[in-house]
Amino acid sequence: METTQTAVSAAVREHLRRLCLQEFPCGTGSWNKSRFLPQTWRAWRELIPREEEAVNPGEETVEALLGLVRSPHSPWALLEDSSAEDRFLKELAIQNPLMFKDSFLYTYFRSLRVVDKQVSLVDKDLLKFVKLEELILSANRIKEVNAANLPPTLKVLELYGNKMTSMECLCAHPPPGLQHLGLGHNKLLGPMESLYVTSDHWPNLVSLDLGFNDLTDLQSMVASLRTLQYLRLLVLQGNPLALVPYYRGFTIDSLSGLCVLDDITVASSEKHQFRGLGHSGDLLAHEAQLVVTIGNVRGVLDSSILDPEPGPQGPFITYSYYVTYDFVEDEEGEGDDYGGVLAEVHPPLSSSWSHSQPCSPLLDPLEIGIVRPSPSTEQLGEDILEEVIEETEDSVESGPESLSQSGELAESLASGGSAPLPRSTDSAEELAKLRPHLDPRLLPSPGTVLFSTVRKPWADVIPCGYEMQHTLKDLVPLKAFLLSGTTVTIVEEKILSWPVSVPPSPDSPLPAKKGKGEKDKKGKKEKEEKDKKGKDELRQDPPILRVLGSGLVILEPLLAGEPFVSTVCNFGVVRTLETDQLTSARARKTKTKVPALSGGRLLTGS
Repeated sequence: METTQTAVSAAVREHLRRLCLQEFPCGTGSWNKSRFLPQTWRAWRELIPREEEAVNPGEETVEALLGLVRSPHSPWALLEDSSAEDRFLKELAIQNPLMFKDSFLYTYFRSLRVVDKQVSLVDKDLLKFVKLEELILSANRIKEVNAANLPPTLKVLELYGNKMTSMECLCAHPPPGLQHLGLGHNKLLGPMESLYVTSDHWPNLVSLDLGFNDLTDLQSMVASLRTLQYLRLLVLQGNPLALVPYYRGFTIDSLSGLCVLDDITVASSEKHQFRGLGHSGDLLAHEAQLVVTIGNVRGVLDSSILDPEPGPQGPFITYSYYVTYDFVEDEEGEGDDYGGVLAEVHPPLSSSWSHSQPCSPLLDPLEIGIVRPSPSTEQLGEDILEEVIEETEDSVESGPESLSQSGELAESLASGGSAPLPRSTDSAEELAKLRPHLDPRLLPSPGTVLFSTVRKPWADVIPCGYEMQHTLKDLVPLKAFLLSGTTVTIVEEKILSWPVSVPPSPDSPLPAKKGKGEKDKKGKKEKEEKDKKGKDELRQDPPILRVLGSGLVILEPLLAGEPFVSTVCNFGVVRTLETDQLTSARARKTKTKVPALSGGRLLTGS
């Protein structure tokens, strides 16, 4: 069933009706009828000498009527969000109500603001506003605009926050004198959109806002914008194309007349820094690079203090802790070509952590930033680009390592070396085995991959020392991901280990044959060593995972031009004074009695 479309002219008429310009205290009526008597009758009345101006009983003076609409306590006062133009029309309807005819209104309006009125149709009645210069139609439901219905006198046209998917409809009969075009927060998508921002359609355009759409082709867009010789203000932030490296430098160098880009004034130093970059478009990376950095985890409860001491038959329990976050998956890349690089860094640890109060798991700091290479004052291009490409290829060739059955990395990074983290899809079989133990918060959302820091043992301050660079080619899903944010989770991994049971050796060996004594003695020795090794081996159960805290990190500022997002995640209280006292007591006990194995003897030192 088709819904009724609301036209712009209908919304304007409805707005004028709500102003009540023909009702008390505006318009004409018993409250001011003597002011509008026929001229002959009024001329006769003016012959009567009066000491002061007076009105008939039951009528109001103009000043009194104006006071009714100006006073904030009056029931006829305008709403607080009313525009200055509404106030002017209201007062004019009191001072000279006979002027209010259609011919006056169509010639009076030079600016129309129809915002958030559910408008979906730009109708031909707009052409009646013969002096209209500014038309604001933001926050409506407009999908297409018939440009033939736009007054040719327009200089400003704003269509922010609508549902437009293409600018093609505006280019059929564009207003020739348009100086500002605002199409931000729509759904413009596709490489063809660059064909509709040329001087053939907008010869006098000074300001253009295409922010927060789904435009991806920076080079084609900039090539078309070069034809706009009067363009001085440009907004492209919020589009996927603004996430690529060198976006700002390439745009500034390509559009020499630009004064403001993304609401930031273009400085002369920027023009000098990025000189020559506009001619290296084919060499620039057509992908986004973002770096995720995770610092320390504080306030985690040491769960081992609640476990009993293990017996000779086990279980021997170990705990480790790590942080996970989800990140968008690059659909255009191969599964093994994910541009992730892990590097161990060692931030300084804080020594002022107090145990006297209940503690919350804190993740500080978590930073996610867009890679913006710093340009040199000379030519920017081949040297930097080749270095970035070589680093990316090296990280791809290294490949991700798979998880062992215990869920830990195959090799330890304790020495400070670097190695890539496994992708969630690489351990699909392990995830299937662990599914009964998994919290739903440990599963990545659709279209994302789950990343985690290296497992670390418990400490007052657990240093994650994590840095991962994500390189993505498919920019539209990346924009959607940044709008939705990432979920950060602190996970405790508990592993139970048991001694491997070895079949007992026979009490008495078989009778040895003559001449075989040395051989039997050697076999017996090997069997004894094998039995001893079996007693030292431990069998590990699948890890038991417990979520200690989880929260959403807002990433939308990255789309708005911020270079990075930094936050401290507080996940609530899990440590208390009692548990901290148990931890301190165990630490004192460990210092008092420290076992050490030296020279085959068990030594105990105080």
